[in-house]
Amino acid sequence: MRLAILALAALAALSLAACSRSAEKEAIAQADAIEAQGELKADALENKADAADAQAGAMTGPAEANAEAQADSMRTQADATEQAADAKAEAIEKK
Repeated sequence: MRLAILALAALAALSLAACSRSAEKEAIAQADAIEAQGELKADALENKADAADAQAGAMTGPAEANAEAQADSMRTQADATEQAADAKAEAIEKK
């Protein structure tokens, strides 16, 4: 009888460990997806910023300064987007 109880307790412990690992893997996969999505959004913003810079090269005066400022703003937004995604992913992984 004791052996059966010990066997059941061991089985229960292993089941809990397996569930924990599965949940951990799921959280890591979700965090990876969030990081990838943030990276894609940031890359899109950086590409727009590069296009604005290219257009600024063909401009002069205030128009050029405005286009460069827009490009800088897009790069700042891209950095913030990537950092927010990284922070969200990190928070998910720590749960």
